[in-house]
Amino acid sequence: MTLVAAADGSALGNPGPAGWAWYVDDDRWASGGWPHGTNNMGELTAVLDLLQQTADLDDDLVVYCDSTYAINAITKWMAGWKRKGWKKGDGKPVANVEIMKALDAAMRPNVTFRWVKGHAGHELNEKADELANAAARAHQAGSSPAAGPGFSSRRSSHDFSVTAPPEPDPDLFSLVDELSDEDQVVALERSLLTDEVRSDPAAVAALLDAAWSEVGRSGRVWTRSEILGEIGPLTSPVELDVLGVDRVAEGVLLLRWRGTSAAGEGTLRSSLWVRSGGRWLQRFHQGTPEG
Repeated sequence: MTLVAAADGSALGNPGPAGWAWYVDDDRWASGGWPHGTNNMGELTAVLDLLQQTADLDDDLVVYCDSTYAINAITKWMAGWKRKGWKKGDGKPVANVEIMKALDAAMRPNVTFRWVKGHAGHELNEKADELANAAARAHQAGSSPAAGPGFSSRRSSHDFSVTAPPEPDPDLFSLVDELSDEDQVVALERSLLTDEVRSDPAAVAALLDAAWSEVGRSGRVWTRSEILGEIGPLTSPVELDVLGVDRVAEGVLLLRWRGTSAAGEGTLRSSLWVRSGGRWLQRFHQGTPEG
């Protein structure tokens, strides 16, 4: 037998009132959260609670997540972090380390993760998202979220707290500070084309200036809040070919590049990056179809 579930997290403000939830069907689901947490905490804790509550089942477990951060952290990065004493490649502590340690203890060989695009009509994902958001809003209102029927009476409070501010995927930029300014900007621009970043609004937000805007390939003008609400993995990979990086002023770089889709469609793009608080942030982006 195979048990299929979805796990999701939500944060209002990130960090802010936060929730987590997993859902199998109307008789088997659970949710919880914190008055102050992050989206990534919610994503990870939803998986953790599902693993803990199904620990005594013999069924194979398939878990749908819309966060590649959660999937990669558990299936790709966790073993290396553990070998390094729960440190990242740059030697810094792993964010949400207590949750990661609990996940390491709870994981088992018959668990498989599958990525699903959020807010795209996947029934289980939509239910998990709805429950996680409801949990976050309950904490925002000062009340306790519905715990759900779950699978067992052995419930944990999952009383985790924010141990680090929201950041891009943990190992993605561990060496970026060793690069030149120009190479840093190119690396960060490339990261905005990856599923790992585009699947995590918090990771995208960490790369965009507060006053960010874009004139898209279609001519549409996007605001920061609009793009964070709609961004997701690309439908097909895009190859980035650097045309030039110009230093417009101190702490301001203009990156010009060509994006080529798998179908060979080309777009000329320019991105204005500004250095703020010791970090490079994208301030403006524009795309023009190549003639």
